[in-house]
Amino acid sequence: MNDKKDLKIGIVMDPIESINIKKDSSFAILIEAQKRNHTIYYMQTNDIYLHNGEGHARIQLIKLKKNKVQWFDFIEEKNILLRDLDVILMRKDPPFNTEFIYATYILERAEEQGVLIINKPQSLRDCNEKIFISWFSQFTTDTLITNSTSRIYNFWKKHKDVILKPLDGMGGKNIFRITKTGLNCSVIMENMTNYGKKYCMVQKYLPKIKYGDKRILIVNGKPVPWCLARIPIMGETRANLAVGGKGKVQSLSKTDWEISNYVSPILKKRGLIFVGLDVIGNKLTEINVTSPTCICEIESKKNISITGMLLDCIEKKIKKRDAKK
Repeated sequence: MNDKKDLKIGIVMDPIESINIKKDSSFAILIEAQKRNHTIYYMQTNDIYLHNGEGHARIQLIKLKKNKVQWFDFIEEKNILLRDLDVILMRKDPPFNTEFIYATYILERAEEQGVLIINKPQSLRDCNEKIFISWFSQFTTDTLITNSTSRIYNFWKKHKDVILKPLDGMGGKNIFRITKTGLNCSVIMENMTNYGKKYCMVQKYLPKIKYGDKRILIVNGKPVPWCLARIPIMGETRANLAVGGKGKVQSLSKTDWEISNYVSPILKKRGLIFVGLDVIGNKLTEINVTSPTCICEIESKKNISITGMLLDCIEKKIKKRDAKK
């Protein structure tokens, strides 16, 4: 006898009409959910709202298909209470701005009423994808978070080769490298800090980026044994796929396992169920908690279902929750 429950799965994401289904992790997750006969409630951040303390949303029921011309059909549009859903996947891409934070407050109200939110709204706010690595400094390269151009300059003088990143971005946008020549050093520092008004991250450059910026996926505290090494193209500092990096699927190294096994239980305890670690060589450089990618690239090369791992986790958590009612 099959006692499996068909779930009501909400997802908050960017416009589905603009995604690339060949590599979009949100689409892959939803396809797996649909295979399991779960109902999918699609929404964007401007569809969710609070009214008299209750989380609401204008949702669209959606059907998906692996068709690169027309990959979705909207079946029905209606307004719902968020507490009527079993789970909500918060998959909105950065920038991690004030509007993103407001959305997490709305989702948190639904969480308090029993809805499973992945990832946990409070932890999305607490665990900035760049800054959170500072909690694991034994695994990181020399890293500075500052809005001071003089501190950045002194950091560069020490290392002669550094990377600067904004704290709220993704996909390799607005990432700069200052090499030993110091070319454009002043203008880069001024722009990254908005003349001392905005924090940014500065890291010692890691030459092992030429072997790839590894994306290691963590599902409910368990590392996926295969990662995607994103290798920068000739003449490019950044390895992100969004800026032309080439992906290579490979097994986790000894140090990859060491980092992952240490960090994973802490992520799970914080309610961060689906996370992507970025590792260059043996150094942890970022912890992606908002909308981790690279599912499709790994699944296409290896006999593993990361989406299956995630849906298994969701189904078990909902079953356990319902058993307590």
